[in-house]
Amino acid sequence: MATFSRTWWGKRFIEALESFTDLARLRRGRSYASGGKIKEYRIHNGQIIAKVRGAINPYFGVYKEPLYTTIIEITPISAAAWSKAIAYLAAKASCVSKLLMNEVPDNIEEVFDELNLYLLPQSRKDFTTSCSCPDWSNPCKHIAGVYYLVAAELDSDPFLLFELRGLSRQKLLQELAKSPLGKVLSSALDTETVPLESAESYYTEPKKVAIPQSLSQKDFWLGAKALPPIPEETSSASIPAILIKKGGDIPQFWKKDVSFIEVMEELYERVRTKNKEVI
Repeated sequence: MATFSRTWWGKRFIEALESFTDLARLRRGRSYASGGKIKEYRIHNGQIIAKVRGAINPYFGVYKEPLYTTIIEITPISAAAWSKAIAYLAAKASCVSKLLMNEVPDNIEEVFDELNLYLLPQSRKDFTTSCSCPDWSNPCKHIAGVYYLVAAELDSDPFLLFELRGLSRQKLLQELAKSPLGKVLSSALDTETVPLESAESYYTEPKKVAIPQSLSQKDFWLGAKALPPIPEETSSASIPAILIKKGGDIPQFWKKDVSFIEVMEELYERVRTKNKEVI
C-alpha cells in the first residue's frame, strides 16, 4: 500500500501508519481517498478538518448518503524543540540550501533523530483523531481515508508536515534565512537575473552606401582602392626518385650489397644532366 504515494516522505508517512494501524481499515480508507469520498478538507491551526461521504445502508436505517466530519491532528513539536532543530539545520549547508529552494533533504529524518525528535509520526499517540460517524473504532475508515489524503498532499507539498508539527513554511524559511549560511544563500537566490533578449538577426546587417551621381570607367573598373597584389606562385617541394624511395633501400629483387636508392639517385642525376657533370 505504500505505492499510494510517489515521494519518499509520502511513502514513509503511509509506512508509519501501517506499522500501528489495522491494515484492513487502511485498505477501506484508501478506497475512500481514491474513490472521491472525501468531499472537502482544510488545514487550520495544524488540524486537518475533512467532510467525508458515508455509505447508504438500509439495514441500519441509512437511506440517504451521510456526510461525516473527520478531524486529524498530529502532536506538534514544542517551540523550544523547534528552535533547537532550526539552529541544527542552519549549521548544515546541504539542509539549508535545499530548504531555502523549497526542497526537503533526503536525510531530514537523520537530522531530527540526532536531536531525539521526529517529523514523521512514530506511533498512534502522535495522532488525535475524531469522526462523527457511528463507528466506535478509531481509526475508522473515514479517518483512514483522510490519512491517505494527507499522504497525497505531502507528495505535492512536503512542507505540510512541518506545518502539522507546529511550524509554518514561512516561519521556517525566515529563521533559516537569518543564519550565516542562510544569509549567503538567500542573497544568491535573490540575485536579479538578466532577461533574455531576442536578436533580429544572427548576421551582420549590411550598410547602405550612397551611389555617386557620375562615375568614370576607370573608377568603375579599378575602384576607389587598389586591389591587393597577386601572390607569387610557390613551387611545390619535390622529392627526387620518390617512387623508388617508397620501395625501400634494399628491395627483394636487389641482390647487390650497395644501396638501391643511392644507385637510382645517381642514375636520375645522370639522366638530368645528360651525364655531363657526373664522373
